[in-house]
Amino acid sequence: MLHLVPGETGGSELYARRLVPALLDARQDLRLIVLAGEAALPSLTVEEWAGEVELVGLPFDPRHRARRVLAEQTLLPRAARKRGVDLLHNLFTTAPGAPLVPQVTTILDVIYKRFPETHAGLLGRGLAALTWTAARRSRRILTISEAAKADIVRFLGVPADNVDVTYPGPALPQTAPADARAELGLGPVPIVLTVSAKRPHKNLERLFEAFAQVRAEPAPILVVPGYETFHEDELRKRADEIGIADRIRFAGWVADDVLEGLYREAACLVFPSLAEGFGLPVLDALVRGTPVACSNASSLPEVAGDAALYFEPTDTDAIAAAIERLLADEALRERLRAAGLSQAAKFSWARTAEGTIESYDRALATR
Repeated sequence: MLHLVPGETGGSELYARRLVPALLDARQDLRLIVLAGEAALPSLTVEEWAGEVELVGLPFDPRHRARRVLAEQTLLPRAARKRGVDLLHNLFTTAPGAPLVPQVTTILDVIYKRFPETHAGLLGRGLAALTWTAARRSRRILTISEAAKADIVRFLGVPADNVDVTYPGPALPQTAPADARAELGLGPVPIVLTVSAKRPHKNLERLFEAFAQVRAEPAPILVVPGYETFHEDELRKRADEIGIADRIRFAGWVADDVLEGLYREAACLVFPSLAEGFGLPVLDALVRGTPVACSNASSLPEVAGDAALYFEPTDTDAIAAAIERLLADEALRERLRAAGLSQAAKFSWARTAEGTIESYDRALATR
């Protein structure tokens, strides 16, 4: 977990934190060693599963990209060999070029290939080089959707037979919900929720433009939780330019119980992303019976099945029409709630763990 920066790593952090206990449940004789930056250890020691794994902190700051890359390429393989691991699983897309022990790597997505602006400049070139190396220095590649697998095969030149798809389970554990309206000062108006990292490929500018077109009584508010990124200033500026800054609430990173409350209070989740490795917020909404309107791009139809109202993500009129339909049509919302609960039942971390261990076994059988 060398890339883990608590509260700042988004869906990849959730993937890592949910996978570990599922692996422990799936294979009782499995010995897990979690290697992470020292700065991440305090947040890991409070996990319920912390006593069942060996936590090892490596001396670097995961927020410092250059030091993290250096640690991954030097400290990580030495630490893995020193502790006698049979297999190193890299969870965050990159991996040591000289691992010293057999390794598998989860490549969550290669969205940077489709949308270079997501990781621009030196960062983008570095990520591309590290991911390419990981693909060639790993015995197996795991990924989280068929769409992501197709991109890995296409852009990284990995044989399809070397890539295993292991769908994630829900990211947000179901808890007693906080009063999200009171916590965030939202009042009684309808809530349209979008749980998205503030990055260019998440397509929030078009969502804002579409939201400006929505006509409904009472007028809804768009709630945008999530950690701040380099792109947030542009998003706030765009909201001001189109005159809806007062109808958008940038909520920042919120506690799990507040997010739970938002899902349960929302009239709908709108997820307009141009590309996703999976789309965990869509699954989290389905689990709770929150009606979903989402993009028809990449992996999202794999996640939502027939339980979402789809739109073309570059068409702001279509996005606006989907929001208006969900706000106005109670029968449609009820149908999507029921379909969502049924679709969500297809995904679980137990299944993720089973598929992951099968990939481990293939890797260990490979020379």
